[in-house]
Amino acid sequence: MSILQINTAFILGAGLGTRLRPLTENTPKPLLPIGGKPIITYAMEHLRAIGVQRFIVNTHHCADKYCEAFPEGNWQGIPIIFRHEPVLLDTAGGIKNIEDLITEEERIIVYNGDIITNMPIAPLLAKHFALKTEVTIALRSTGPLLNVNIDPDGYVCDMRHILNNPSVKSCLFAGIYIVETKFLGRLIPGRVESIVGPLVEMIKENLHSVGGAVIDEGYWYDLGSREEYDKINKLFQSNPRL
Repeated sequence: MSILQINTAFILGAGLGTRLRPLTENTPKPLLPIGGKPIITYAMEHLRAIGVQRFIVNTHHCADKYCEAFPEGNWQGIPIIFRHEPVLLDTAGGIKNIEDLITEEERIIVYNGDIITNMPIAPLLAKHFALKTEVTIALRSTGPLLNVNIDPDGYVCDMRHILNNPSVKSCLFAGIYIVETKFLGRLIPGRVESIVGPLVEMIKENLHSVGGAVIDEGYWYDLGSREEYDKINKLFQSNPRL
C-alpha cells in the first residue's frame, strides 16, 4: 500500500435500469447517451485521469450492446474486459465474480455505471492509503439519501441505520469505492448480495475497518429516474464542457 496508484477499475454495468424503461428495454442503462455519448464513458474518462490502465465491466441485460459500443475491446486505448453475469449478482456478488481477474497484490476502484461526477478522486485515494482499510468509500455531505454514518476519525460506523452506532455525520454513498483484494475473501462465490451486507459485518467486527472520504467538490448526478436522466441529458447537451 505504499504507492498511491490503482491500475484496475471495475465499473458496474449489469443493472436492469427498470426505472428508466422504456429507454432501457433494449439498452443497458450505462450505454444510454448523455450529451451525445454513453453514460459509462464519463466514468472511464474520470478514471483515466487518476491513472487507471484497465477497465472491467460486468454485463447482464443486453450484454451484446457493450460489444457493439466498444467493438475493439477498449476505450481510447485502455483495454476493457467484459464479465457476463447470466444471473444478476448485485454489487458484492459482481465483485466476487471478477476475483480471478485480479492479482493478490492488487486493489481495484469500483465505480457505479449510472453516475456522472467530476468529484476529485485523489482525496479518496489518500484516505484509503492513510487508513490502510480493506475498503474506503467516497461520500458526500448532501444528496437524496444520507444513510452512511462516519465517526470522528473518518471511519464508516453504520450503513442504512442497521447498527445504530453513534456518529458525527450522515452522508451520501457516492457509488465509488476502493477495495483491497483481501476483502474479496469475505465474499461467497455465486451469492447474490449487495456490498452493504459484507461492509456492515466488517463494521460489527471492527469499528475501524471501513474508511470514508467525504468529498463535496464538483458535481455528482445519479441517473436513477427518467426525470433525472432527462434533466441531466439536457444540461450536458447545453453545456458540452461539463
